[in-house]
Amino acid sequence: MKIEMKEGEHIDDLQRSGLRIIQSDHLFRFGMDAVLLSGFAQVREGGTALDLGTGTGIIPLLLSAKTPGRHFTGLEISGRSADMARRSVLLNDLSEKIEVVRGDIREADALFAPASFDTITSNPPYLQGSHGLLNQDPEKAAARHETLCTLEDVVRAAGRLLIPGGHFYMVHRPFRLAEMIRDLSQYGLEPKRMRFVYPYIDREPNMVLIEAVRGGRPRMTVEKPLIVYDSPGVYNHEITEIYGY
Repeated sequence: MKIEMKEGEHIDDLQRSGLRIIQSDHLFRFGMDAVLLSGFAQVREGGTALDLGTGTGIIPLLLSAKTPGRHFTGLEISGRSADMARRSVLLNDLSEKIEVVRGDIREADALFAPASFDTITSNPPYLQGSHGLLNQDPEKAAARHETLCTLEDVVRAAGRLLIPGGHFYMVHRPFRLAEMIRDLSQYGLEPKRMRFVYPYIDREPNMVLIEAVRGGRPRMTVEKPLIVYDSPGVYNHEITEIYGY
């Protein structure tokens, strides 16, 4: 199928099941955090999954290849990013398996029925308004800073849209971990599994992967650290073997 490409766009190989993705030099591009989240998240056989703030659709694309889920939905507020995500779905001939919906996370419960997804994922903006420099491009700014939604908005949406016993997976920064756990508990999502990601074995963690269950019982497992690089430019064996990066 011939897919329309726009100025500044190009097609990247995802190195997984022949999947490709359309990205733009003018918009935020996916990073290692999205790839790690797709490896950490699980979707049961025949299950349905929603990715909140999907960007160009990287997480639904990877989950469609890595899990036995039946259907995947990406919610994205940016018109340009949602358009690229939809064209990437067409490019990979996955229209029957992946749907991209343009909309606001803060209004997600008006877009989808309550308790309608088995799994929800999110790689939300990490920074609050006071953290770092705000990009002058509103869409790039929204990918890094909480200009359009907050961490609590994301967690609230997940709590309302998950089925009882459904699983929520998120990647975020460790410095906001206390806030994450507080918000998860407030909206009925019990933290069950956590893994810290370290760029190198002798550095502090710069990401945390967390799984929560709607209505789950209190008990959380902290998994062994995930090390990204053995040395500059050389991925740790777990990144290459398990995550397929």
